[in-house]
Amino acid sequence: MLKPEENELLTRVGPGTPMGNLYRRYWTPALLASEVAEPDGPPVRVRLLGEDLIAFRDSSGKVGLVDAYCPHRRAPMFFGRNEECGLRCVYHGWKFDVTGKCVDMPSEPPDSLFKNKVTIKSYPVWEGGGMIWAYLGPPELQPDPPDYELVRAPETHRFVSKTYEDCNWLQGLEGGLDTAHSSFAHNQSIGDKSYLRNYDTAPRLEVVRTDYGYTYAGIRQVGEQHYVRAYHYLMPAQQMRGRVTARQGGLERIPTINGHIWVPIDDYSTYVYNWMYSYDPNIPLTKEYALELERNYGRAPEQLIPGTFRLKANLSNDYFIDRRLQKTKTFTGIEGVNTQDFALQEGMGKIVDRSKEHLGTSDRAIIVMRQLLLEAIKVNEEGGTPRGVDPKTFRHVRAVDLQVKLTGDWREILKDDMIAKF
Repeated sequence: MLKPEENELLTRVGPGTPMGNLYRRYWTPALLASEVAEPDGPPVRVRLLGEDLIAFRDSSGKVGLVDAYCPHRRAPMFFGRNEECGLRCVYHGWKFDVTGKCVDMPSEPPDSLFKNKVTIKSYPVWEGGGMIWAYLGPPELQPDPPDYELVRAPETHRFVSKTYEDCNWLQGLEGGLDTAHSSFAHNQSIGDKSYLRNYDTAPRLEVVRTDYGYTYAGIRQVGEQHYVRAYHYLMPAQQMRGRVTARQGGLERIPTINGHIWVPIDDYSTYVYNWMYSYDPNIPLTKEYALELERNYGRAPEQLIPGTFRLKANLSNDYFIDRRLQKTKTFTGIEGVNTQDFALQEGMGKIVDRSKEHLGTSDRAIIVMRQLLLEAIKVNEEGGTPRGVDPKTFRHVRAVDLQVKLTGDWREILKDDMIAKF
């Protein structure tokens, strides 16, 4: 369990908070690249780590991320005109480029130098892996852009989506790192031994700290073999996992690596960036296959409220739980793997009281993750460099999910499978 003050420390992410200061040391997704696909297209509202911002793609294709309010009279920049390499406030015409520089001030005399003294708050952005990444930390400490295998994979081989989760970011991250719950919450066919996680519902968990967070394995005994889910936790809020390459519907198998990045909107809500990529250079990830997976997860476009990233199945309708299905076939009676996660994580409340928990051996990954975050907060406050800030520490990693006979250390046996190839 966590002490109440530790729980408060880890969950609050606004400007000036210890966790907020730590999170700002990393590049983090601010929005999907597709949300600002068009040069001179409509500006997009972004709320990130408790800050209200506006994103836009200028005439040359560069993306800007600026304060949601004009520095003149605090008029909303969402209504601004995105034109000629800048975003122009419609109240008095003040115009700013992607760096925050004021490039036009038509409400002042032509010979006025006032515009040279005014800027709008802006943050550096980097586009990669189908996402617009932002750095909100101290400029002098800005690291190199993220270098995950995901962002190096060809566009033909990857797919990224985004969903809204109505609770604190840490609840989502903890759910992603918890491998034991998949034998229960995600059990779609109770008693069916073709579902590997029915064989052994108490996986042996091994966690190994690294420079970027940790690598860990959930090991289940399946007859003479072992079912190994060897994952990575990449600080501050990303999970990377492999995927069993079973046939999806009527589609051919495509070997994929997938995972999530939990990005705090504020203390009480989260955007989850869901990504996947084919790790075989010769097998592209087709959109058809990716969307079929998304439907299985419960987050395909038709499963979202139109115009939003919110699931149609949500807390207001009890996630369309089917109690008869729960009695006869599935553990939860809720359709969609991620919908099941949301039901449990959102159902805990906006910020769960972790001082009331009773953690067991299968919670080792969660325990170590919390320890690493608390350590990183201290390192950051003391002026050091937290784990995982430097992209060189994680550019080589890849996850696996497979059946194998373990005759020794899983890290040694799987080391070739866990090295990035792109």
